[in-house]
Amino acid sequence: MRIALFATCIVDALYPKVALATVRVLERLGHEVVFPPGQGCCSQMHVNSGYLRDALPVVRNHVKAFSTADFDVAVAPSGSCVASLGHQQPMVARSGGDEDLACQAEKVAATTYELSQLLVDVLGVTDAAEQLGSWFPHSVTYHPSCHGMRLLRLGDRQKDLVRSVAGLEFTELPDADECCGFGGTFALKNPDVSAAMAEEKIANIESTGADLCTGGDASCLMHLGGAMARRSTPARVVHFAEILASTRENPLEATGPVELSIPRPASSVPSPHTTAGGTR
Repeated sequence: MRIALFATCIVDALYPKVALATVRVLERLGHEVVFPPGQGCCSQMHVNSGYLRDALPVVRNHVKAFSTADFDVAVAPSGSCVASLGHQQPMVARSGGDEDLACQAEKVAATTYELSQLLVDVLGVTDAAEQLGSWFPHSVTYHPSCHGMRLLRLGDRQKDLVRSVAGLEFTELPDADECCGFGGTFALKNPDVSAAMAEEKIANIESTGADLCTGGDASCLMHLGGAMARRSTPARVVHFAEILASTRENPLEATGPVELSIPRPASSVPSPHTTAGGTR
Protein backbone atom coordinates (compact mmCIF):
# COMPACT_ATOMS: atom_id res chain seq x y z
CA MET A 1 0.00 0.00 0.00
CA ARG A 2 1.15 3.55 -0.77
CA ILE A 3 0.65 5.70 2.32
CA ALA A 4 0.95 9.51 2.42
CA LEU A 5 2.34 10.99 5.61
CA PHE A 6 0.64 14.11 6.94
CA ALA A 7 3.34 15.14 9.38
CA THR A 8 1.37 18.06 10.96
CA CYS A 9 3.07 21.36 11.68
CA ILE A 10 3.98 20.71 15.33
CA VAL A 11 5.54 17.33 14.56
CA ASP A 12 7.40 18.69 11.55
CA ALA A 13 8.72 21.72 13.44
CA LEU A 14 9.31 20.35 16.95
CA TYR A 15 9.08 16.54 17.00
CA PRO A 16 10.33 15.24 13.63
CA LYS A 17 11.32 11.92 15.21
CA VAL A 18 7.63 11.19 15.71
CA ALA A 19 7.22 11.43 11.93
CA LEU A 20 10.29 9.23 11.46
CA ALA A 21 8.88 6.68 13.90
CA THR A 22 5.60 6.63 11.97
CA VAL A 23 7.47 5.98 8.73
CA ARG A 24 9.54 3.22 10.34
CA VAL A 25 6.48 1.41 11.68
CA LEU A 26 4.65 1.50 8.34
CA GLU A 27 7.69 0.50 6.28
CA ARG A 28 8.33 -2.35 8.70
CA LEU A 29 4.92 -3.66 7.61
CA GLY A 30 6.02 -3.50 3.98
CA HIS A 31 4.23 -0.33 2.89
CA GLU A 32 5.62 2.57 0.88
CA VAL A 33 5.44 5.94 2.62
CA VAL A 34 5.42 9.17 0.61
CA PHE A 35 5.51 12.78 1.76
CA PRO A 36 3.28 15.11 -0.31
CA PRO A 37 5.23 18.35 -0.81
CA GLY A 38 3.66 21.67 0.06
CA GLN A 39 1.73 20.39 3.06
CA GLY A 40 1.52 22.55 6.16
CA CYS A 41 -0.97 23.31 8.92
CA CYS A 42 -4.45 21.79 9.03
CA SER A 43 -5.91 25.21 10.10
CA GLN A 44 -7.00 23.93 13.50
CA MET A 45 -5.52 26.79 15.51
CA HIS A 46 -7.09 29.38 13.21
CA VAL A 47 -10.52 27.80 13.47
CA ASN A 48 -10.36 27.28 17.23
CA SER A 49 -9.63 30.99 17.62
CA GLY A 50 -12.51 32.01 15.33
CA TYR A 51 -10.41 33.15 12.35
CA LEU A 52 -12.32 31.31 9.63
CA ARG A 53 -11.35 33.74 6.88
CA ASP A 54 -7.65 33.27 7.69
CA ALA A 55 -8.16 29.50 7.84
CA LEU A 56 -9.53 29.31 4.28
CA PRO A 57 -6.16 29.52 2.40
CA VAL A 58 -4.69 27.05 4.88
CA VAL A 59 -7.46 24.58 4.05
CA ARG A 60 -6.92 25.19 0.34
CA ASN A 61 -3.23 24.43 0.73
CA HIS A 62 -3.86 21.14 2.55
CA VAL A 63 -6.49 20.00 0.06
CA LYS A 64 -4.24 20.86 -2.89
CA ALA A 65 -1.25 19.01 -1.39
CA PHE A 66 -3.19 15.83 -0.74
CA SER A 67 -5.55 15.94 -3.73
CA THR A 68 -2.67 16.03 -6.20
CA ALA A 69 -0.55 13.36 -4.48
CA ASP A 70 -0.60 9.69 -5.51
CA PHE A 71 -1.49 7.49 -2.53
CA ASP A 72 -4.00 4.96 -1.26
CA VAL A 73 -4.53 6.35 2.25
CA ALA A 74 -2.97 9.11 4.34
CA VAL A 75 -1.90 8.99 7.97
CA ALA A 76 -1.01 11.48 10.69
CA PRO A 77 0.45 10.86 14.18
CA SER A 78 -2.08 13.30 15.64
CA GLY A 79 -5.69 12.75 16.61
CA SER A 80 -6.50 16.45 16.79
CA CYS A 81 -5.21 17.23 13.30
CA VAL A 82 -7.02 14.28 11.72
CA ALA A 83 -10.19 15.33 13.54
CA SER A 84 -9.77 18.85 12.20
CA LEU A 85 -9.73 17.62 8.61
CA GLY A 86 -13.21 16.15 8.84
CA HIS A 87 -14.73 18.29 11.56
CA GLN A 88 -13.48 21.74 10.54
CA GLN A 89 -12.08 21.96 7.00
CA PRO A 90 -15.37 21.42 5.10
CA MET A 91 -17.06 23.91 7.43
CA VAL A 92 -14.34 26.51 6.76
CA ALA A 93 -14.72 26.04 3.01
CA ARG A 94 -18.49 26.39 3.13
CA SER A 95 -18.27 29.45 5.36
CA GLY A 96 -16.12 30.97 2.61
CA GLY A 97 -18.67 30.08 -0.06
CA ASP A 98 -16.52 27.42 -1.73
CA GLU A 99 -18.61 24.26 -2.00
CA ASP A 100 -16.18 22.59 -4.41
CA LEU A 101 -13.38 22.99 -1.86
CA ALA A 102 -15.65 21.63 0.87
CA CYS A 103 -16.32 18.47 -1.16
CA GLN A 104 -12.63 18.02 -1.90
CA ALA A 105 -11.83 18.50 1.79
CA GLU A 106 -14.33 15.80 2.69
CA LYS A 107 -12.70 13.40 0.22
CA VAL A 108 -9.23 14.05 1.63
CA ALA A 109 -10.51 13.67 5.20
CA ALA A 110 -12.21 10.37 4.34
CA THR A 111 -8.88 8.85 3.29
CA THR A 112 -6.82 10.23 6.20
CA TYR A 113 -6.37 8.16 9.34
CA GLU A 114 -4.85 8.74 12.74
CA LEU A 115 -1.96 6.29 13.17
CA SER A 116 -3.68 3.84 15.52
CA GLN A 117 -6.82 3.88 13.32
CA LEU A 118 -4.74 2.94 10.31
CA LEU A 119 -2.77 0.26 12.13
CA VAL A 120 -5.76 -1.42 13.79
CA ASP A 121 -8.70 -0.82 11.44
CA VAL A 122 -6.98 -0.91 8.04
CA LEU A 123 -3.74 -2.87 8.48
CA GLY A 124 -4.97 -5.31 11.12
CA VAL A 125 -2.21 -4.71 13.67
CA THR A 126 -3.27 -5.73 17.17
CA ASP A 127 -0.05 -7.13 18.64
CA ALA A 128 2.89 -4.71 18.38
CA ALA A 129 5.41 -7.21 19.72
CA GLU A 130 4.41 -9.93 17.28
CA GLN A 131 3.62 -7.88 14.18
CA LEU A 132 6.00 -4.92 14.53
CA GLY A 133 8.79 -6.32 16.69
CA SER A 134 8.20 -3.50 19.17
CA TRP A 135 10.23 -3.70 22.39
CA PHE A 136 10.39 -1.10 25.15
CA PRO A 137 11.38 -2.34 28.63
CA HIS A 138 10.05 0.58 30.67
CA SER A 139 7.06 1.42 32.86
CA VAL A 140 4.49 3.47 30.95
CA THR A 141 1.11 5.09 31.52
CA TYR A 142 -1.17 6.56 28.84
CA HIS A 143 -3.02 9.85 28.41
CA PRO A 144 -5.81 9.84 25.77
CA SER A 145 -6.09 13.25 24.13
CA CYS A 146 -9.51 14.90 23.90
CA HIS A 147 -9.92 15.04 20.12
CA GLY A 148 -8.93 11.43 19.67
CA MET A 149 -11.34 10.37 22.38
CA ARG A 150 -14.32 12.57 21.61
CA LEU A 151 -14.18 13.37 17.90
CA LEU A 152 -12.38 10.38 16.37
CA ARG A 153 -13.66 7.97 19.02
CA LEU A 154 -10.39 6.06 19.03
CA GLY A 155 -11.38 4.16 22.15
CA ASP A 156 -8.51 2.00 23.37
CA ARG A 157 -6.71 1.60 20.03
CA GLN A 158 -3.60 3.53 21.07
CA LYS A 159 -3.53 2.10 24.57
CA ASP A 160 -3.99 -1.48 23.41
CA LEU A 161 -1.13 -1.15 20.92
CA VAL A 162 1.14 0.24 23.64
CA ARG A 163 0.16 -2.54 26.04
CA SER A 164 1.09 -5.15 23.43
CA VAL A 165 4.71 -3.95 23.20
CA ALA A 166 7.23 -6.51 24.47
CA GLY A 167 8.94 -5.72 27.77
CA LEU A 168 6.63 -2.80 28.55
CA GLU A 169 5.08 -2.49 32.00
CA PHE A 170 1.75 -0.69 31.68
CA THR A 171 -0.11 1.20 34.43
CA GLU A 172 -3.57 2.72 34.05
CA LEU A 173 -3.79 6.50 34.52
CA PRO A 174 -6.39 7.69 37.07
CA ASP A 175 -9.02 10.03 35.56
CA ALA A 176 -7.43 9.44 32.18
CA ASP A 177 -10.35 11.00 30.29
CA GLU A 178 -9.80 14.43 31.84
CA CYS A 179 -8.21 17.10 29.62
CA CYS A 180 -4.53 17.90 30.14
CA GLY A 181 -5.25 21.62 29.80
CA PHE A 182 -3.54 22.34 26.50
CA GLY A 183 -6.43 22.93 24.11
CA GLY A 184 -4.29 24.73 21.54
CA THR A 185 -4.70 28.49 21.92
CA PHE A 186 -6.65 27.85 25.14
CA ALA A 187 -3.32 27.40 26.91
CA LEU A 188 -2.28 30.88 25.76
CA LYS A 189 -5.56 32.64 26.44
CA ASN A 190 -6.24 30.97 29.79
CA PRO A 191 -2.76 30.15 31.15
CA ASP A 192 -3.72 29.87 34.81
CA VAL A 193 -6.57 27.43 34.14
CA SER A 194 -4.44 25.52 31.66
CA ALA A 195 -1.57 25.21 34.14
CA ALA A 196 -3.90 24.06 36.92
CA MET A 197 -5.33 21.34 34.67
CA ALA A 198 -1.82 20.21 33.78
CA GLU A 199 -0.92 20.03 37.47
CA GLU A 200 -3.84 17.67 38.15
CA LYS A 201 -2.90 15.49 35.20
CA ILE A 202 0.76 15.35 36.27
CA ALA A 203 -0.22 14.43 39.83
CA ASN A 204 -2.15 11.49 38.40
CA ILE A 205 0.81 10.50 36.23
CA GLU A 206 3.12 10.60 39.24
CA SER A 207 0.69 8.45 41.23
CA THR A 208 1.15 5.59 38.75
CA GLY A 209 4.89 5.41 39.40
CA ALA A 210 5.48 5.12 35.64
CA ASP A 211 8.72 6.37 34.11
CA LEU A 212 6.96 7.67 31.03
CA CYS A 213 3.57 8.96 29.93
CA THR A 214 2.64 8.29 26.32
CA GLY A 215 -0.13 9.56 24.08
CA GLY A 216 -1.05 10.25 20.49
CA ASP A 217 -0.81 14.04 20.22
CA ALA A 218 2.53 15.82 20.33
CA SER A 219 0.81 19.05 21.40
CA CYS A 220 -0.62 17.53 24.58
CA LEU A 221 2.66 15.78 25.32
CA MET A 222 4.53 19.05 24.79
CA HIS A 223 2.22 20.78 27.28
CA LEU A 224 2.64 18.06 29.89
CA GLY A 225 6.35 17.66 29.27
CA GLY A 226 6.96 21.37 29.75
CA ALA A 227 4.99 21.42 33.00
CA MET A 228 6.84 18.31 34.21
CA ALA A 229 10.21 19.95 33.50
CA ARG A 230 9.24 23.09 35.41
CA ARG A 231 8.31 21.10 38.49
CA SER A 232 11.23 18.66 38.10
CA THR A 233 8.94 15.66 37.76
CA PRO A 234 11.02 12.50 37.15
CA ALA A 235 8.50 11.12 34.64
CA ARG A 236 8.78 12.12 30.99
CA VAL A 237 6.56 12.01 27.91
CA VAL A 238 6.90 10.13 24.63
CA HIS A 239 4.63 9.71 21.60
CA PHE A 240 3.26 6.20 21.20
CA ALA A 241 4.61 6.02 17.62
CA GLU A 242 8.13 6.14 19.03
CA ILE A 243 7.37 3.28 21.41
CA LEU A 244 6.01 1.19 18.53
CA ALA A 245 9.12 1.98 16.47
CA SER A 246 11.45 0.87 19.27
CA THR A 247 12.99 -2.60 18.84
CA ARG A 248 15.70 -4.65 20.54
CA GLU A 249 18.02 -3.90 17.65
CA ASN A 250 17.25 -0.17 17.52
CA PRO A 251 15.71 0.87 20.85
CA LEU A 252 14.15 4.12 21.94
CA GLU A 253 16.67 5.56 24.37
CA ALA A 254 14.83 6.43 27.59
CA THR A 255 17.73 7.68 29.70
CA GLY A 256 17.95 11.46 29.85
CA PRO A 257 15.89 13.14 27.09
CA VAL A 258 13.79 10.50 25.34
CA GLU A 259 15.39 9.97 21.93
CA LEU A 260 14.60 7.71 19.01
CA SER A 261 17.89 6.01 18.23
CA ILE A 262 18.81 6.44 14.58
CA PRO A 263 22.09 4.57 13.97
CA ARG A 264 23.32 4.87 10.42
CA PRO A 265 26.34 3.06 8.93
CA ALA A 266 28.99 5.52 7.78
CA SER A 267 29.08 3.89 4.35
CA SER A 268 25.33 3.99 3.80
CA VAL A 269 23.88 5.85 0.83
CA PRO A 270 20.73 7.98 1.35
CA SER A 271 17.63 6.23 0.08
CA PRO A 272 15.74 7.91 -2.79
CA HIS A 273 12.64 7.40 -0.67
CA THR A 274 13.96 9.36 2.31
CA THR A 275 10.99 11.10 3.94
CA ALA A 276 10.19 13.43 6.79
CA GLY A 277 13.78 14.37 7.45
CA GLY A 278 15.14 10.85 8.07
CA THR A 279 15.98 7.50 6.64
CA ARG A 280 13.73 4.48 6.60
